[in-house]
Amino acid sequence: MNHNRKLLNIELGRVSAEEYRKLPESGIVVVLDNIRSAHNVGSIFRSSDSFKVDKVYLCGICSVPPSAEIHKSALGAEDSVEWEHYDRTVDAVARLRDEGYSIVSVEQTVDSVPLDRLAVEPGGRYALVFGNEVDGVSQEVVDASCFSVEIPQFGTKHSLNVSVSAGIVLWHFRYLSGLR
Repeated sequence: MNHNRKLLNIELGRVSAEEYRKLPESGIVVVLDNIRSAHNVGSIFRSSDSFKVDKVYLCGICSVPPSAEIHKSALGAEDSVEWEHYDRTVDAVARLRDEGYSIVSVEQTVDSVPLDRLAVEPGGRYALVFGNEVDGVSQEVVDASCFSVEIPQFGTKHSLNVSVSAGIVLWHFRYLSGLR
């Protein structure tokens, strides 16, 4: 028997979009602060589906579904993950703070916490803010955040594509922090 055989799609135990929406909440939402690329938005939807994010807030210039460009990289995750659009990111952040979320900007700041040193409260509610491909999370949103977290990096660029950053941070919050 080949133990390295790739699984068939029917063996993956995928849930339907309707079943997904009935799963228990994770306590994690994603806020996208003026992401210009619809492909990045779609990729973040896909990662959000994978890690059972409760909702994605699309703010400012972010493309919104239905969109062929979002669908191309989301592969339908835009239909399973609930989403909402806000003209201003700070308005979404203010609402989420009022609802009891800890606002976490994923950004390199003077006091940002390295992701590998972040202690996350099990059962906590977190709004993870990811910023524009060029400018990052706006200073206004960073100022409105409870804290900032950054992904430790060792190369010359010290930046990652926003959709890659989202996948790394979401994995950390779901698996390394015990929010399963």
